[in-house]
Amino acid sequence: MVYFWVALIYLLILIVVGAVRSRNVKDQADFMVAGRKLPTYVLVGTLLATWIGSGSIFGNAEKTYEIGIIALILPISGFLGIIVLYFIADKVRNFKQFTVQDILEVRYNKWARILGTITVVIAYTTIVSYQYRAGGAVINIINPDIDVSTGVIISAVFVILYTAMAGMFSVAYTDLVNGVLIIIGIFLAVPFLFVEVGGIEGMRQLLPDSHFNFTGILSGWEIVGLLLPAFLLMLGDANMYQRFFSAKDAATAKKSVIYMLIGVAVVEVMIILTAWIASALNPGLEIPGRVIVYAAFNNLPVVLGVIIISTVIGIIVSTADSYLLVPATSLVRDIYQRFIEPDVSPKKIVLLSRIVVVVLGILAYLLSTLDDKFLSVALYAYTIYGAGITPALLASFFWKRATTPGGVSSILVGTFVTIIWKNFGMDVTVPASLGLSGVVIDAVIPAIFLSVSTLIVVSLLTEPPSKEKWLPFMSE
Repeated sequence: MVYFWVALIYLLILIVVGAVRSRNVKDQADFMVAGRKLPTYVLVGTLLATWIGSGSIFGNAEKTYEIGIIALILPISGFLGIIVLYFIADKVRNFKQFTVQDILEVRYNKWARILGTITVVIAYTTIVSYQYRAGGAVINIINPDIDVSTGVIISAVFVILYTAMAGMFSVAYTDLVNGVLIIIGIFLAVPFLFVEVGGIEGMRQLLPDSHFNFTGILSGWEIVGLLLPAFLLMLGDANMYQRFFSAKDAATAKKSVIYMLIGVAVVEVMIILTAWIASALNPGLEIPGRVIVYAAFNNLPVVLGVIIISTVIGIIVSTADSYLLVPATSLVRDIYQRFIEPDVSPKKIVLLSRIVVVVLGILAYLLSTLDDKFLSVALYAYTIYGAGITPALLASFFWKRATTPGGVSSILVGTFVTIIWKNFGMDVTVPASLGLSGVVIDAVIPAIFLSVSTLIVVSLLTEPPSKEKWLPFMSE
């Protein structure tokens, strides 16, 4: 029970921090972008804690449990995405807006803003839903008297209340603490578990030979299906852009990306190594995505186990509140303020934002009851956003020839191809004649291909945009 009480105390501390920070929230800029005052160390912490979510702790762990050490390829997608973000972080901060949809409207038109908002709400609410399930799973493991369903409700209530209190002010500073916990916990766990299992020789006795191979486990199509969704999400992730908007200046935004690159590369690798070693110590799990939590509970000393459990809870909370805040601010900023009440007062914006957080939080809870496959749900949400938003968004910064019809149609095609492909039984199996019989083509492949193709073809077939359209995003 010590795990449960420490976790509860940790959550209560976060609530107190959120309550204290809520006193600083006076207007839209405070709630949505922390008053544009975040220094480098806070920005790095919140960027790291936001990206290292349950998709890493549960999704990547689930895949590692299945395929072994080759899972080390999984962080490549985020790593490459961060490199691209480095070249636009300062431009985003200098734009001085609040949401990705602000960028889309200036570069294209109001329909791009509307479609972008719809895509964000669908994808990010889905991401929040599996954070709830992750929280419920952890609560059930550390206190079996609380079933997973009840644990999901507890997680949902906490995340909703916490996010609604202070917005980005509370999210950013507690993310800093969570980021530190992530690094400490995971670095302590790996060497201890490695000794516990008896090193590589001990692992070889407990795991199949395939878990030590780097080749022959995954086909090229499967690798693309695993890496491309996360890569596309990172390139266009509204969380990253909202944090760049929150930086105290452009230099801070750009510098923070360098430190984030190092942090993500190291922590993601350590998480996969932890899951790989822990899989040898915890064979036959019905839900392999929970292997790191089981290892913390079963294979580590209490003190270290408590740190890991707190780390996992911190990861879940930081990701859930971030992905809940983004669609809430999008609906208030990009729909209500833009089209319904442009002169809405600062206090009303904050109130509406809190109400929308609660509504979307409840919707995410309802979604959480539908599927408990962490990685598959994560990749689906990543693909919706990555194929729908990312091509048009990146074109804003890198391609002067991108036109309004091209950008809008790209968002529309990428989003709906993903939804139709996933929900209406359109999975396609590669023919045996290609030597890959039985390999299913993931939705991300047709979705991103058609999204990018639509952007290019439609842009080239329509009138070039005026200088005013692209000048805010790139030099002449």
